[in-house]
Order: sequence, then C-alpha cells, then structure tokens
Amino acid sequence: MTEIDLKTQTIAVLGGTGPQGRGLARRFAQAGLNVVIGSRGSEKAEATAAELAEATGGTVSGADNATAAAQGDIVLVVVPWDGHGELVASLAGQLAGKIVVDCVNPLGFDKQGAYALAVEEGSATQQAAALLPESRVVGAFHNVSAVLLENPEVTDLGTDVLVLGDDREATDTVQALADTIPGVRGIYGGRLRNAHQVEALTANLISMNRRYKAHAGVRITDV
Repeated sequence: MTEIDLKTQTIAVLGGTGPQGRGLARRFAQAGLNVVIGSRGSEKAEATAAELAEATGGTVSGADNATAAAQGDIVLVVVPWDGHGELVASLAGQLAGKIVVDCVNPLGFDKQGAYALAVEEGSATQQAAALLPESRVVGAFHNVSAVLLENPEVTDLGTDVLVLGDDREATDTVQALADTIPGVRGIYGGRLRNAHQVEALTANLISMNRRYKAHAGVRITDV
C-alpha cells in the first residue's frame, strides 16, 4: 500500500457527539489530523469540539451535519441506525465525490441482548452506497469499542479494523486512517457485499462484553 498523507485532509465525523463518533474524533485529533464534528445541532457539535480540542491539543471544529459533510474530505457516518438512511440521503449533494466511511451497525436489542437486523440492501454500508451513487463508500470502524476510544489512558487499543469496499484507493485511504489510532491496524475485509457480517459481528462482541466484562475487539491472524 502506497503511503497516504492524511494531514492534508479534513476528517468529518457525522454523529460526532455520540460515544463512538466522539471517540474516533478524539483519536484522529490526537494523531494530528484536522477534524470537524457534525451533529444535528451546531451548538452541541461546537461544544464537543471545544472539549476535544482542549483535551488533545488538536484541531477540532464543530458544525451541523450538513456543514460538516461539506467541509470533510473523508466523511465518517457514525449515527444511530434509525436515522441512517434519512440522513445519508439528505447529504448526497455534500458527499458527492468524497470517501464516505459508514460505521453504522444495524442492531436491535431485547431481553436476550443485541442481535443483527435485516437490511433490505444487505447492510448499512450497502444502503449508504445505494443512496450515494456519486460517493466512494467504504465500511469500517464497526467493531471498535467506544469506551476504549474515549479513554485517554488507553494508549494501545489492540484491535484491527476491517475495511470493506469496491474502490481500492478508497479502502487503502481508510486503512491508513485506521492506522493512525495507536494499536489499530486497518485490514482489507472484502467488498461491500461482505459488509453485513462485519456489522452483525458487533452483536456478538456486545454479548462477549456482557459475559466477560470486557471491551472485546477483533484481531486478524497471519496478516
């Protein structure tokens, strides 16, 4: 994989005020990347950005999701599944021509715990690709613990990130983005059609975490 310079890119995190988005934004800012946090309201995004900028010494700004999407060169979608399709469709114009990283896990919860939901398009990532025909959609960061991402005392996350997509240059870029997080490797995990099982695996990890009181992740051997 050729060396990719992410320092010239702006990383937008839509849904960046939630635990997962905030944790990813924290790690990218710590790595010296330019980060913009998106949220439904700009005030909450700006407040979160100010907190992360102070905590990391990095460059972090906040805006509403549409503005953040327009500002980002690489845009992560880290929103609840319930609002995923509506938000992605509404931002098709701002996201045209950009690498869009879908991080969403379509999960349901009942008394037995978490379980994967059926998605008409096959997965959240494939739904995003269908709604964003002019974007370069990649799936990644589905199985990373928000607790570990947000904990500044964790200096090695000790996990791999499976990166899925049909565009080799885009998946290489997202693998490099994952590599900026200490203890994380970005590993190519297949084409978009293989995203479902990676998203669904999060339900298994949640079950492991409950049983073992842990923050389980994924490690790929022999790569």
